[in-house]
Amino acid sequence: MPSNSNPDAITPEPVALRAAATVVLLRDAPDGLQVFLMKRHSRSDVLGGVYVFPGGKVDAADTALDMGLHLDQPLPALHAGLNEADISEHTAGGLYVAALRELFEEAGVLLAQGDGGAPDAIACAQAAALLREGQGFNAVLARLALRLQTRSVVPWTRWVTPTSPFMMNKRFDTRFFIAAVPAGQRACHDHHETTASVWLAPHEALRQYWEGKMEMAPPQIMSLAHLARFSRVDAVLAAARSCPPPLILPESFEVQGDGGGRCVCYPGDSRHPVRQPAIPGPSRLYYRSGRFEPEGGFEALFG
Repeated sequence: MPSNSNPDAITPEPVALRAAATVVLLRDAPDGLQVFLMKRHSRSDVLGGVYVFPGGKVDAADTALDMGLHLDQPLPALHAGLNEADISEHTAGGLYVAALRELFEEAGVLLAQGDGGAPDAIACAQAAALLREGQGFNAVLARLALRLQTRSVVPWTRWVTPTSPFMMNKRFDTRFFIAAVPAGQRACHDHHETTASVWLAPHEALRQYWEGKMEMAPPQIMSLAHLARFSRVDAVLAAARSCPPPLILPESFEVQGDGGGRCVCYPGDSRHPVRQPAIPGPSRLYYRSGRFEPEGGFEALFG
């Protein structure tokens, strides 16, 4: 039977997945829940100029940490919290370390305990100074005798970049954690990888995105739409603790008719192989006029 394929065509190599971790940092404000967002440097090769949550890829040093000495929970507990049977307990520990390291390196928030309790502003400044001097994160923990507070971050969702990414040529398998900013610490961008930062209510952050004042990627858009359903930090933490973090595998496809373009759909959508919704919010986002948007417009993000 004749084939329609081109025998000389080159099939592109699949883009390898990189393990990553992100912390969605929250606080209670007088008028409701707020989330911390940072603008990535415009020259970054990953989501340059886009507002994101603190986070990044897992480094080899994250799994090299003496976890028995520098983590507040045993590895089996961390592994159980992620609910990923196909990874080792040590790998699970490395994901938590990466999340807490990135939160400190990018946002200056150190979720740790020493002999004197949680680090104050002076101790955080000392740790930051050691990093600037070239000390690695593991070395800083050892020098200051700190134990990372993994209990302060709760696994929330797991996002895997589509095989055909929209906004970058890299793919990540990212675990999203929820955390409350601790009293006495101030979150701020690092003036290096990130150039601006802001605390906003989730609804207001999406409003600014919709009006073209902030650029975002679909995981942030969908996560903010999810958070907009809560009024307090403790409610988000309770919801995250109540069930295993869902795996979200977006599927992208070309739109036929109606001006064309591309679309990304999520579990629960008629085009997605998983028919059970993983998170609340729209089941698909269309990329139109330089913006990701659901059918039905802005309010459809919250329906």
